[in-house]
This record gives sequence, structure tokens and C-alpha cells, in this order.
Amino acid sequence: MVNYDDRYFIGVKNYDNGDLNKETVFRYRQKNKVVWGSFEGGGAMHGNFIARVLDGDKLDMRWQYLNKQGEFRCGTCISTPETLPDGRIRLHELWKTAGAEPQEGTSVIEELPY
Repeated sequence: MVNYDDRYFIGVKNYDNGDLNKETVFRYRQKNKVVWGSFEGGGAMHGNFIARVLDGDKLDMRWQYLNKQGEFRCGTCISTPETLPDGRIRLHELWKTAGAEPQEGTSVIEELPY
């Protein structure tokens, strides 16, 4: 079972075309089957998320943030974990934005080294 508590992640793939990029740092917390956290950096002034842990330690997530242009963004994400050889976690994400012009895509975030 993956324990997401007190882990920090950065974007490593498909984060270069928007507000969230390699300068965005995500902090994860966990209690039982609930995961939550916050993020900032890059084009995000501040954001937060909440998720439930599904079978296979996947995360069913809802997220929101305020970007540097003062615009709110929100959406959903399904994250699938991969354990790297050094024990760090890599998350493969399928995300969708909400709003008048919804978008969807994939990205990868990876735990920062200890």
C-alpha cells in the first residue's frame, strides 16, 4: 500500500504548457483513504486538492488553484502510482479541467528525492 503522507512532488512530463510546470511543488498528506494537499509555484499562486484512494492505490482527485493572472482553475484527476527503484513514487495522471472550455490531458509528477 502506498503511503502518500508528507511527500513532495514536481512535474516531470507535460507540465511545460500551462500554469503548472517543473517549478510547481505539490505537498501530499494522507489519513486512511483520504489524501489532500496543496501546491504553488510556476504559474500557480496557490492551489489545493482532495482525493480518495481507490483500488491499486490510485487517486480519484478534485483540484483547484488561482493562477498568476488571477484566474481560478479547477478540475478532476485520476493518478496511478508507480514505485521507482529508489522507493520514490511517480504518479501518472489523467486530468480534466472544468469550465466553459474544458480540456483534458496526461501528465507525470515525481516525488522529490529525500
